[in-house]
Amino acid sequence: MPQQKDIVKIAIQMPGAYPQLIQLDQKKPLTAVIKEVCDKWNLPGPDNYALQYADGIQTYITESGRCAEDLYKGIQSSDSGVRCDSLKLLADVSTDITFAQEFISRDGHSLLVKIVEDAHEAPLIMTHTLSAFMELMDHGIVSWENLSSVFIKKIASFVNAKVLDTSIQQVSLAILESMVLSSSSLFNEVKQEITLERLISHLQVTNQQLQTKAMALLMAMLLAGGEADRQVRGGEVFNIIHSSSSVGDEMAHYLYVLQTVRLNHLEARMRTPLDSYNQEQRDMLHGLRQAAFEMESESGLSNERRRSLCAKEFKKLGFSNNSNPGLDLSRCPPGLLALDTMAYFASRYPDAYSRFVLENSSREDKHECPFARSSIQLTLILCEILRIGEPPSETGSDYHPIFFAQDRLLEELFCICIQLLNKTWKEMRATQEDFDKVAHRLHHL
Repeated sequence: MPQQKDIVKIAIQMPGAYPQLIQLDQKKPLTAVIKEVCDKWNLPGPDNYALQYADGIQTYITESGRCAEDLYKGIQSSDSGVRCDSLKLLADVSTDITFAQEFISRDGHSLLVKIVEDAHEAPLIMTHTLSAFMELMDHGIVSWENLSSVFIKKIASFVNAKVLDTSIQQVSLAILESMVLSSSSLFNEVKQEITLERLISHLQVTNQQLQTKAMALLMAMLLAGGEADRQVRGGEVFNIIHSSSSVGDEMAHYLYVLQTVRLNHLEARMRTPLDSYNQEQRDMLHGLRQAAFEMESESGLSNERRRSLCAKEFKKLGFSNNSNPGLDLSRCPPGLLALDTMAYFASRYPDAYSRFVLENSSREDKHECPFARSSIQLTLILCEILRIGEPPSETGSDYHPIFFAQDRLLEELFCICIQLLNKTWKEMRATQEDFDKVAHRLHHL
């Protein structure tokens, strides 16, 4: 006798028949349960029937029913109306993995692939086809690697088309995203077919759903690619933030990821110390000195006199190791990123840079604000605030709109903050011993 806990009462209904209230033995094979139900209704061929939930998500409890076979035949009908209805229903029921297994066992997914490759159907039928295909593939029963180049090119052509039903493009973008996420080989195939410029164009439309799908594919390609594939300018996606009154949760996450990916492009410089033998880095370092002070001709100076002059000027710039300023940039982080921010300030805002350096050079030693030391510490603080080097969170959505209006956000923030630091220094009448206090105050402004 079955145990009482294994027995549940359920109601079963069928169009045109009186509902049944049965005691279901959960230990009994489902095929036997279906046979008993069919016997009470005098229905022949119980193998052709399936149990389906009537409430909530109406998924099938078994796939040994006739639904998969009916839809398999329906999508091959010569009647376009039958094909359309069958494909629409297929897209709905394919969310159930048990149904999906049964349909795929009939090689039904290959029929969908052929419909796409032939591309003869009307837009609505094609939309249902792509939606059904996506739902089936999401279960992982069939490998994305099995798809042909012809299919991939056709899906890409839908995305690249300048005039096409947006519903088709939305599903096509989702399919390409799944391909990119599934393997590096498929990423490379998709990369050959979809250009960054085309994806960016989809971000400039007013259709938020299309924008979101395009951004999802863009993020997948950026994360799958190398550094060369991650060059997306902030202004190129600025329209997303201002094209509507609000940004949805999914888009907010993608903007957060894009922000993180772009900031993490700076990680390599942040973790690289200055190399004293690198001529480019040495030129950048000496460029700071040359931009701050009127340069006299050094050609007639002895080596000892030249070194003495350089050391004196590097000291005025606020380097701790004035005879070998490269040592100040050996700490990682911020590494070379500190040199980059200082060089950017000096070249982008030369008047403000010269004023900062010369103003502090003329103060009493105990009250001067050391530019180099301040810049290195400030760059480190900005790296921490912007979380450079941290991988994006799967649930993060905290993005800064200003980031997408500015392609050199870190450098521009530095230029603002270094002048604010100097102002704070003067207001506090700080000395070298107060450096940490000033930095701490700036961190919390």
